Amino acid sequence: MAGSAQPPAAAGAAGPDGGSLAGDGEAFGDRSLRQGLSVLVGLALCVTMLGLGCAVELGQLGQQLRRPVGLLLALLGQFVAMPLLAFLLALIFALDEVAAVAVLLCGCCPGGNLSNLMSVLVDGDMNLSIIMTASSTLLALFLMPLCLWVYSRHWINTTLVQLLPLGAVSLTLGSTLLPIGLGVLIRYRHPRAADLLVKISLWSLLVTLVILFILTGTMLGPDLLAHIPASVYAIAVLMPLAGYALGYGLATVFKMPPHCRRTVSLETGCQNVQLCTAILKLTFPPELIGSMYMFPLLYALFQSAEAGLFVLVYKMYGRGSYKQDTLGEEEDTDISYKKLKEEEVADTSYGTVITEEHSSIQMEPTQTAL
Repeated sequence: MAGSAQPPAAAGAAGPDGGSLAGDGEAFGDRSLRQGLSVLVGLALCVTMLGLGCAVELGQLGQQLRRPVGLLLALLGQFVAMPLLAFLLALIFALDEVAAVAVLLCGCCPGGNLSNLMSVLVDGDMNLSIIMTASSTLLALFLMPLCLWVYSRHWINTTLVQLLPLGAVSLTLGSTLLPIGLGVLIRYRHPRAADLLVKISLWSLLVTLVILFILTGTMLGPDLLAHIPASVYAIAVLMPLAGYALGYGLATVFKMPPHCRRTVSLETGCQNVQLCTAILKLTFPPELIGSMYMFPLLYALFQSAEAGLFVLVYKMYGRGSYKQDTLGEEEDTDISYKKLKEEEVADTSYGTVITEEHSSIQMEPTQTAL
């Protein structure tokens, strides 16, 4: 009980550039709003994980187990590149322990459903996208708490990190297995219903983010900008952008084709912000985490905007090359087909030539007679 009285005091002592929590307890003091947000976040996470399960086919999982490229890329992108990136950004911008934990938690999260939608818009490999998202979600059960523990050691002397609820984080991750498993079962038994649930989960992502922004803005009011330092905004802008670049570079190292590179890029930069929000909201007391609960929402805003720019640039400049590649593949097929047809025509025309030769021979005496 003595330890429970220390976090607010320690948080209030933090500097403004580190995300001071002074006054945040009052901002989050409306119990009904906090409970409503917790229920909303929990439901949104369940719907998202259900949609993820509905997008997975057992046949695809079998193929990936035989050639686990997607699994390896998910491991390297989500639990090597992104946590390290979050840690380096937290050090570069000299974040305090509260902001650093929020950034690290977001960086250690698995891939999100937004990448699946964006992969379709950039003509990516949808199967690879789904497998990477599902694989990273399952790997997160063990690797997310591990990465969070390893990279938070820099702030080990602070109260928040000493009380880091890794057990609650693992429990929240474990709770996602039920909707994922249910979604896989629905896909196996009722494919049409699964397709509908995938669409619902994608729309719920957008609607939930909008509602969370509105409710959180209502709770924090005009003090929102004051409680979130500029350095955190800068990280929310740079982190997804760097994640997209790291993912594309990773796929290039693996010598993957361009459409797979775009897919891996989006998978790496797009984090599961619903999961991050749920963990911050359900496992950390509001007086501890304060306004840093907003970081995954800011990350979601900028990752969506930057992914939208990615799609726009591709539609304007990159789709022509994709069409040429596709056309080239079709031309190769057509050439083979034409060769077969030419052979058939050659066989048919051979008999025709003979007939024409016979005809010409028959006509020659007539012409001679004339």
